[in-house]
Amino acid sequence: MTRRRLVVLLGALTALGPFTVDMYLSAFPFIATEFAISETAVQFTLTGTLLGFAAGQLVIGPLSDAMGRRRPLIVGSTLHVVASLGCAVAPGIEALAVLRVIQGFGGAAGAVLAMAVVRDLYDGDAAAAMLSRLMLVMGVAPILAPSIGSLVVDVSTWRVIFVVLAALGLTSVVLGMVALPETLPPGARQKAGARRVMRNYLSLGSDRAFVSMVLVCGLGRVVMFSYISASPFVLQGSFGLTPYQFGWAFAAGAVVLIASSQLNVLFVRRWPTRTVLLTALFLGAAVAVVFVVLAATGSGGATGFIVPVFLMLAVMGTVLPNAPAQAMADKRAVAGTAAAVIGGVQFACAAAAAPVVGLLGNDALAVASSMAFAASVAVVLAVVGLRPRPTTSV
Repeated sequence: MTRRRLVVLLGALTALGPFTVDMYLSAFPFIATEFAISETAVQFTLTGTLLGFAAGQLVIGPLSDAMGRRRPLIVGSTLHVVASLGCAVAPGIEALAVLRVIQGFGGAAGAVLAMAVVRDLYDGDAAAAMLSRLMLVMGVAPILAPSIGSLVVDVSTWRVIFVVLAALGLTSVVLGMVALPETLPPGARQKAGARRVMRNYLSLGSDRAFVSMVLVCGLGRVVMFSYISASPFVLQGSFGLTPYQFGWAFAAGAVVLIASSQLNVLFVRRWPTRTVLLTALFLGAAVAVVFVVLAATGSGGATGFIVPVFLMLAVMGTVLPNAPAQAMADKRAVAGTAAAVIGGVQFACAAAAAPVVGLLGNDALAVASSMAFAASVAVVLAVVGLRPRPTTSV
């Protein structure tokens, strides 16, 4: 399989996650009306989905180290299909919430196994370049998903959204059966068993460099979701953008993220991944400090909010492919488990970012403060984690 075909294939598998999370956002008011509940109650189904994704990756990743990549993908995607069809006929919010957790659990297979496949096939800078290509899909999918969901609701009901998600899950099943090559040969697989899984997790948890890079990945998601969760309140509520203008501003941010991730391919061809990552993190921390000053003083209006946010998104377009590549640099033997930890931490951090920004006030200063904290801690972790190990002479 050519590299281009592999990018398209893994991108299709990875896209299932963003579509599952975002496609039904426009249906929140309709779900609330049909079940006679508040929109806040509907939002808990989104939290449940993110938690399902986190838990699913932590289970599916180690299974793929023991069974190979294809079978867990097929089983997980099949579970996603069944749960999606269940959501389409859910009789109440309780059933919908439970089914969304299961849907997230099964949908996690594509994301975690795509990263594991990249590690099976590529090392170092080449892995970072491949992950940058996958970010093209990961950046486009959250833009398309809500729009497609809105179109479905306009012509039908919110329940049809989950039928569409079931079809996307079925596509992942078919791709796993007929298109995805098995990249983990039997001789390279781990022995199955809970004891082995725990041993692998403990080994990863004791690796300073790995843990540091995983936390950098999670903090990168905090930066992104601090903006995503509060952007409607800030741009429409504080700065008076219309929904139409907000849509264009949000799409522009996604374009910045995508463009940066593709430029990262050029960066890692010229400089080591470690150098590119550290440079991006230091730039992000500097921008975040300026952002806090602008937000605290109210300087620049909407421009004083949008420009720093876009610069931070550009930084994340470099950080989010390079940090996982660094984390998995020497983890070929347990690539599935390592990818599971990375994905699980990212989804957990994403789930935590929104309520934290909400508690801080859902305003520009809340977004800037959350970004500055995450970016500053990420710099410290990267410096510590990427510090060369001391060598001992005999």
